[in-house]
Amino acid sequence: MSRKSLYLGLWTAALAALAASAATLPVAALADNAVTAGGTTFVNKGLVGVGRIPANQRDKFGETFGSGSGISIDPSSWTRDGDVYKGTLWLLPDRGYNVVGTTDYRPRLNTLAIQFTPVAPGATPPADKQQSGVDAKLTDSMLLVDDKGGDMTGLDPESGVRAATGNTPMLPQATNGKISLDDEAIVRLPDGSMFISDEYGPNIYRFSADGHLLSATQPPAALIPMRKGSPSFASNNPGPGAEAPEPEDPDTGRQNNQGLEGMAMTPDGKFLIAVLQSATRQDGGDSGSTRQNTRALVYDAADPAQLKLVHEYVVPLPMFTDAKGKKKVAAQSEIVALSDKTFLMLARDSGNGFGLKDATSLYRSISAVDVSAATDIAGSAFDGDKPVAPKGVLDASVKPATLSSLIDINDGAELARFGLHNGAPNDRNNLSEKWEAMSIASVLDPKLPNDYFLFVANDNDFLTQDGFQVGASYKGDGGADVDTMFQVFQVTLPGLAGK
Repeated sequence: MSRKSLYLGLWTAALAALAASAATLPVAALADNAVTAGGTTFVNKGLVGVGRIPANQRDKFGETFGSGSGISIDPSSWTRDGDVYKGTLWLLPDRGYNVVGTTDYRPRLNTLAIQFTPVAPGATPPADKQQSGVDAKLTDSMLLVDDKGGDMTGLDPESGVRAATGNTPMLPQATNGKISLDDEAIVRLPDGSMFISDEYGPNIYRFSADGHLLSATQPPAALIPMRKGSPSFASNNPGPGAEAPEPEDPDTGRQNNQGLEGMAMTPDGKFLIAVLQSATRQDGGDSGSTRQNTRALVYDAADPAQLKLVHEYVVPLPMFTDAKGKKKVAAQSEIVALSDKTFLMLARDSGNGFGLKDATSLYRSISAVDVSAATDIAGSAFDGDKPVAPKGVLDASVKPATLSSLIDINDGAELARFGLHNGAPNDRNNLSEKWEAMSIASVLDPKLPNDYFLFVANDNDFLTQDGFQVGASYKGDGGADVDTMFQVFQVTLPGLAGK
């Protein structure tokens, strides 16, 4: 069976199996939020479920569980029995607890069994069940290792570079000789293998089902971080005893900690889309107010071992006004591909939320992005030395993608239905800072064939007062226990099942 057929089967099999018997959830009256992108109308029906995993959860290696930098729901496991859904999801943590510098944390992938009991759109759950709609249990943890089976590491690569060999490009390397990986997004393929994107390269890695590195894809030269004319993958988060890079920021290429944050496969399995968190240094990425024009890379995934860049677009990130009245850019944190021309994109501010000094987030939103009329810059001079947006001003020859806001994660009325809020009091029911993971699963209702549950998870930065990693106990900076949290929205996304 072809990979495309496998994808089609996974998207539609559950619908066919349950079509005759699935019950329909009652629908409360509410004002749907609808936007149109690429000629298709998408609808947000609102928040329908919330769940938590305690901040001090340990994984099978006895280390503090890392939450959601990336998430992938297994569609073949997704079932419905009345109003209760069950399935398996994979949750990808990033490089470990690193508030005071990076550590030799081994990259890994966590497997969770979930039971989901949604409320009807617009309904308010009982007070004692406001945050128990998603019941997630950790069932396994798998290490991600290099091509020889050796450990990889979350340590900042500083100036280390592993030389290219064969079809493998140069890779970030820590001083201990291990490949440095700050993993941010995951795409799980039907055979169990996976693509994982990272911050350091910023690269796209392909791993086997048992976590061994198979291949790596390097982005266009314009995205590779350069210092003093040479590739330098450091992110200015040195490990114990290590020195900061010189200069601290790259001269060109991706900004520190602004790599391939979002990545997703199109429903037909043909294309892999990856989006840089914010603009490259030469495109205004040296400032929080000018880093708006980021890039979306579209790869032909017919041969997973050799991704082929076929399209590249400029995506203008949302702008917001901060507490001091200054314009800032909301960096993107994750995407869900709807086609090779449209995707959902989560963008947010930073430095605000539970566990931090500033309680109130000013921007967290999910938009529908349409690149159908955007200029394709793949293979152009913009992939080399020519900036596409010098000092943040987009080149006049380039038409960017369009954005339409679909979900406001900070919506106070929606949050209140589940005992949550944005801002003071800065307690455990205030949303944490980093919402970075998204994945969808069918509602499995024959009367709503285009409806899906959009799971959104936070990255809690391993913040707990009962932490343990890399052989040592720790207390998270700031004194808070930040749980892993899931929010689930019901959305209408026409056309996916037919792809």
